[in-house]
Amino acid sequence: MKRAFFLFALLSLCAPARADSEYEDPAERHFSPYVGDVDKCDDEHILTRIQSVFRTTQNAYWKQDLQLTEFDRVRELSLRGSGVEYIPRRYCIARGHFNDNSIHTVIYDIEEGMGIIGFGDGVEWCIVGLDRQFAFSPACSTLRPYAERFLGSKALVEKY
Repeated sequence: MKRAFFLFALLSLCAPARADSEYEDPAERHFSPYVGDVDKCDDEHILTRIQSVFRTTQNAYWKQDLQLTEFDRVRELSLRGSGVEYIPRRYCIARGHFNDNSIHTVIYDIEEGMGIIGFGDGVEWCIVGLDRQFAFSPACSTLRPYAERFLGSKALVEKY
């Protein structure tokens, strides 16, 4: 009986803490590795990383020499689009030109402190029409809602 009473008392003390846990403080106030400084969408090392990983993937897995040669119309969609209490992310969109003269939309996000083993910023990206591994399928839909929300689906098709 004492155990049941003690367990009930413990649970009743924890219930108010759960109700107050919905905070809106920036993630950098809760987790020390974050400072809220995320690289810009048009930083050269971010775009180069996308090009390099794309080239490696095409050569190693698909045995094709398709290369992403340049970007234009680079634009920020959102900074912290998921909310301030989550890991700081910058959502971006660009138009990518390829060596086969095709043009595809590139949607990517830059994540603070999410690089290899936590060093540097991480980049998640998807090229619409070339997501052969279906990682962001269909048609980059996991990153696309940000593009559609800030540009509208009609503008996305016309501009990118």
